[in-house]
Order: sequence, then C-alpha cells, then structure tokens
Amino acid sequence: MTTIDRAENTLYKTYSRFPVVFERGEGVRLYDDKGTEYLDFGAGIAVMGLGYHYPGVDEAAKSQIEKLVHTSNLFYNISATEAAEKLLKVSGMDRVFFTNSGTEAIEGALKIAKRHAYNRGLPADYEIIAMEHSFHGRSIGALSVTGNAHYREPFDPLIPNIRFAEFNNLDSVRSLFSEKTAAVIMETIQGEGGIYPATEEFLKGVRELCDNSGALLILDEIQCGMARSGSMFAWQGYGVKPDVMTVAKALGNGFPIGAFLAQGEAANAMTVGDHGSTYGGNPLVCAVASKVLDIYKEKDIPGHVKTVGEYLFVKLEELKASSDKVVAHRGKGLIQGLEFNVPVADIVRNALINEHLVLISAGKNVIRFVPPLVITEGDVDEMVVKLLRVIR
Repeated sequence: MTTIDRAENTLYKTYSRFPVVFERGEGVRLYDDKGTEYLDFGAGIAVMGLGYHYPGVDEAAKSQIEKLVHTSNLFYNISATEAAEKLLKVSGMDRVFFTNSGTEAIEGALKIAKRHAYNRGLPADYEIIAMEHSFHGRSIGALSVTGNAHYREPFDPLIPNIRFAEFNNLDSVRSLFSEKTAAVIMETIQGEGGIYPATEEFLKGVRELCDNSGALLILDEIQCGMARSGSMFAWQGYGVKPDVMTVAKALGNGFPIGAFLAQGEAANAMTVGDHGSTYGGNPLVCAVASKVLDIYKEKDIPGHVKTVGEYLFVKLEELKASSDKVVAHRGKGLIQGLEFNVPVADIVRNALINEHLVLISAGKNVIRFVPPLVITEGDVDEMVVKLLRVIR
C-alpha cells in the first residue's frame, strides 16, 4: 500500500488532501517521495517563515534536545525565559503566555477579555465584538468569534454574546458597542477571509472606541505577524497597539508554538490558577522560537519582506492586468491575494500537479500568497511564469 492509501485508512477524514507526499524540504523548495522538486508559496500555511533548514534553526533544536525537552510549568526554564524577553522586546508588550498553537492563543486572549470584564464588574452577560469573514481557529472559543457561519453552524451552540461587525466599517462596530462590551477581536489582516488588510482609519477608530469604553482590543497576528506584512507585527505599520495580541505559525518555523501577549491592565487580568498548559512554553519549542527571533533581527527579515513584497505586488498587478479571470489584488508584504471570478480549487491543484508549484486558497475564489519570507525576486518570477501557464 502507498503512504496515501495507508493514511486514508488511518487518519480522521477532516482534510481534503492533495495527492502528494512531501518527504523533505530545502530553502524554499519541497521534495516529494519520488524526488520531484516543488516551489513553495504556501509555507505550510504561513508557518515556514525562514523556509526549510535555515542555518541555525535545526542546530538550536538539536542542542536543546541534548539538554532538556520538557519539565512542565511547575518549574522555570531558560529557553522560555529568553524567548519571552525577545518577543516582548520586539512587540513592546508587557507579558506573554506560551501555548502550543494559534487557536490556543486565541482561547487565552478570550479568557483575558472575560477576566478583565469580571474584574471591572461588568454584568455577567458581557459581549465580545468580532468581525464578519474572520477566522481565528477551530476550537470552540476560537470558532465562536470566527465570522463565517459555515464553520460555526455544525457546532452550535457556541459561546454566547458574540456580535459580528463588518470589517473596515467603523460605524458597524460603533453600532454594536454598549456598556456590556468586553472586547473587540479582529485580524489585523484577514487571511482566510480573503486577504483584507485593515484600513488605518478603521483600526485607529476601533482603538479609540475601546479606549473610551474600557474594552480590550485583541489583534490576531497568528498569520499576518512575524514580519509577514513587512513590519514585525502588522499593527506596528498602523501606529496602533493592542491590549492583547496572539501570535503563532512562523514563531516556531515549523515547531508547534503560539503565544498570547498583553499590556497594561490586560497583562495583570488573570492570576495564579486562571490558566495553564502542560506543554506550553516547553524548553524545546522555546529554544527554536528564541533562535528564530534572533535570526529575524540579525538578518532584518522585515526589511527583506518589504523589498521582495513590493516586487511581488508589482508582478501580481501585472498578472491581474493580463488575465480576465483575475478581478482583484490586495495585501501587504508577503501576505497577498488574487481574487478570481471562478473557483480557484482547480488552479491550485493544477499548479501543484502540473507545475510543481505549491499554492493555497483563501475561501473559494482567492489564491493566497504566503511563501517563506526568505524568497527572492527570482522565486517570484518563477512562480508567476508557472501560475500564468496554469491560468491560460
């Protein structure tokens, strides 16, 4: 039996997988079990920010494995402390809690919002405002604030008192604010919803609404953070700072780690016993995250993203102008999207099978470009040639 046959007989069927078995990676290239090379413009869904086997990352993991892999949060460990210091320095936040994933980071952020509201003496039926077309994860809490009924309906009833506003429509958010509002949660750049960056007016307006009411602003940077927008965190490009931020994906460059960070009152909202995690912040993943943060600083990954992201933007604009199937192009840095007037599933599949180009979608009609942050202009040129052949 093939690996695919064996997987179909054993793994829970919640994914519609492509018929490819990847065996190894190098740089921005993946190789299947037959040795075929693929250009990767999906990065494991925006995870492999430094690509595969970036110098120093593997070594950090190997070094930590030889020392200590796990102790639990009943004790302190060096790598978690170092990773925390570096993450707080680049974000300007006050406290961090390490998790195993992005959706767990969202759960922690929601608990901060609820605990903060409880501390303020808000009524027990306090509300959280989320955004339509948003995506925050698959757990019950994260699903409750995900603004897509398709994801939520099979699992209703979810967390109550979640109200959905229109993204980039400040009046829509304002109309939902009340004395019960505990927090507003949103992605700084919507990913799964179709690659929609927040406008500066909108983000600053929501920040002001929260300041005036005492509600917390939670920004989900799980996909758009870690330099993908050209700033270390996308909100830094707007001059707006959240009370709570979530991060994951590229933080561990393939190792499972997430985090929620908080500042001000939110940083002290929860106390001993309010939250915990068996694996969160373990020495192995934190040693890798610490090294990843070092590399981002030493190699100026945000600066590189700005340069190559501008080049990608120009090339995708040219592609849009050359095809009547492409109706819109948007995004920042190395999180960009092309919207088509047809479903993109076949385009993505044919790109993989026929051109050995890894792409992913965002919804039914958008191709999402979230490659490793270390791609070059030459990689962009190669991707465009391959994609144009598929489209035509």
